[in-house]
This record gives sequence, C-alpha cells and structure tokens, in this order.
Amino acid sequence: MSDPFHVQLGRVNGAAEQPLKPASTSTSVQGTSFLETLKNVQGVRFSNHAQNRIQSRDINLNSENVGRLADAIDKAEKRGGKSSLVMLDDLAFIVNVQSRTVVTALDKNQRGEGVFTQIDSVVFADPADGGSVTPSIDIKG
Repeated sequence: MSDPFHVQLGRVNGAAEQPLKPASTSTSVQGTSFLETLKNVQGVRFSNHAQNRIQSRDINLNSENVGRLADAIDKAEKRGGKSSLVMLDDLAFIVNVQSRTVVTALDKNQRGEGVFTQIDSVVFADPADGGSVTPSIDIKG
C-alpha cells in the first residue's frame, strides 16, 4: 500500500476518540497496521482509490462503522450481490462484494446527481438494534 490512509475514530458519531495516524506509520505492538488489523477482523478491504477518496473527502470511520460495512457486505453476498451500493448514515460506498473491497466512498456533499450505475444491489447498513433485519434491495436488469 503506497498511499497513506487516515482514519479518525469518533468523528462520525461524535465520540471523543483519538485519531489514528496513516497506516504506513501506525502499528500495533506486533507491527501490524491498523488497516491490516481491520482487514483481518472485519474482512473489508479499501482500494487505493477508496483510500484516496476517504482521505481527500475527510470521511471519518470508526470501528463500529467498519463493522456495519462488513455486515452489509455479508448481506449483499448472501443475496448474490456482486457490485453493491452500501448506504451507511450519510455515507455511500461502492463495494465489490466478491473481493469484499470498497471501491470508492462518498459523503452527502460528493454524490453529484445521486445516480449510481453498474451496481446490482443496495444495502442499508443500519446500526444494530437487537436483531431486526436490515433491508436490502436487489436491482437486476
């Protein structure tokens, strides 16, 4: 990974957590980067393009958001989705479901006309509320 990736915890939900440094310099005791840890734990990858968009658009994710994103990818996979739009609060992520890779990320200010093409499903990554099912919409054309 040649591009640094900056994740600030707590900014999405207003919690007061410490921001993390870029993945290339932020390591745990075992020498594993934060992104590698998330990839192993959550099973979500971020393409270089997505990392650049997240950083340039000042999109901030916390571990709960990444967990919700992983759950949404699981749901899309179970329904046969291949390229999904995942809506997480006021954020939109285009995800390659088979590789579990976020291709790009947008916030409400970057959506343009709000038209997304070349996707086959939409998943709403709602917060867990004790067992309700998150709806998904299959778009097959």
